[in-house]
This record gives sequence, C-alpha cells and structure tokens, in this order.
Amino acid sequence: MASSSAVPGLLLCFAAMVLLLFVSISVPTWHRVSFLNVGQPGTDQLKYGVFGGSNMSPSVGYHFTLVIPINSHLNSGVLHNLTKTLILHPIACGLAGIAFLFGICGAAYNRYGTIMMTLLAGLAFLTTFVAWVIDMILFGIARQRYRNAGEWAQYGNANWLTLGALVALALGFCASAIGVFGRYRRRRDVVY
Repeated sequence: MASSSAVPGLLLCFAAMVLLLFVSISVPTWHRVSFLNVGQPGTDQLKYGVFGGSNMSPSVGYHFTLVIPINSHLNSGVLHNLTKTLILHPIACGLAGIAFLFGICGAAYNRYGTIMMTLLAGLAFLTTFVAWVIDMILFGIARQRYRNAGEWAQYGNANWLTLGALVALALGFCASAIGVFGRYRRRRDVVY
C-alpha cells in the first residue's frame, strides 16, 4: 500500500540530490557552476569548483592560481587542505540519493523505508551543513585575498546551490520524520 505521507520528504531529498549533483560537477567539468569567480564578467574569468579551477586537471585538493605573484598568502597549507574537504559535496549528494531511494521504498511499501530516509536525510543535512560552512570560509578568504591583490572576485552560484540543498534537506528531514507517523496499514474493507 502506498503511503502519501512519505512523498514530501521524498521529493525534497530528490531536489537536494539534484542540486548537490550540479555542485559536484562544477568547474573544471561544467563551467556554468562555480564557487568563486575571479576577473570581470565578460572577460576570461578564473573559476573554482569542487575538483579544481579553470585550466586545471580535476583533483581532490588544489592550489589557487596566483594572478599577482606577490600574493603568496593565497596558497597556504591551510587553504590547500580546506580544498580537500570539498569532497564532502559528492558525499552529501550520495547520501541524499540513498535517502531518496529509501524514500521510494517508504512511499511504496512500508514504514522502514521512511525511517531510513529520515536518518539518511539527517546525515546528508549535517554533511551539507559542514560543506557549506567550509565553502563560505574557504572562498570568503580566497575572495578577500584576491580583492586585496586588486583583482575582481565574487562568489559563484555553487555556494547558493549548496545552501538550497541544505534547506531542502532540512525540510526533507522534517517532512520524512513527520511522514514516519503516517498511515501504512492496509484497509480491511478493500479486497485486493
């Protein structure tokens, strides 16, 4: 018996998974999604994503490109190590995807799928929250250091896609937690 009480959490987990998937395939794979844009719009901008920047080969952890060689503080060991933590975005995407799959089971079959969706949506929410905080710290520092060097630097759209996924996961967690208490029993007066 399908349960409609699991559907809102299911849809919100799906939306979060799609947003995190867009963030995960950001620059250097997909140049429309980035965390930080350096250079004036309309010019050849330098963009940074989860696995690197423009004109970089994809890797976990990278160094920022020095536009002005004097700005040596941009490639400190701390910032390099923080770029390694950007791997949390694909991990959160995977957790949201697994929550979505359990949500399908919860909506179609039984309460246990909805319970698992609730737990995984909560874990994906925590992972996305940590990733978003690290994004804002890492790219906020890099943006300020580029600006101090006289470069134009602005946040990209991946920061806000991550925030949207964070909100969707928070709402998905709450909706699926409420959905656990929905009706999952078969009606006795209906013969199948």
